[in-house]
Amino acid sequence: MTERSGRTQATAPRRPAKRADDHGAPDLRELVGEACRTLTELIGHRAEGVSAVCPTESDGWRVSVDVLEVARIPDTTSLLATYEVDLDAHGRLTQYRRVRRYRRGWADS
Repeated sequence: MTERSGRTQATAPRRPAKRADDHGAPDLRELVGEACRTLTELIGHRAEGVSAVCPTESDGWRVSVDVLEVARIPDTTSLLATYEVDLDAHGRLTQYRRVRRYRRGWADS
């Protein structure tokens, strides 16, 4: 709460504004971070990394997020999954889907 002119008003936490480059493109690091945070909140599994980011035809973004779904010992037998996360032009999640599930350390063929 802050006090101004004798009145008390609530202040909401402010999120940093999306940075853009000289051409108005969003900062991909912020988009990727938002995709990982939002997906983690929705599915309850932590993001391990990002394997791809590409623009969509609707001026949004598609981020491929690799997630640890089942931790096992030894770690090489843990199960991971890749989720495609679609963001709109403002970086808000519009949809997600799991596209692949695999064991850590398995190479693509």
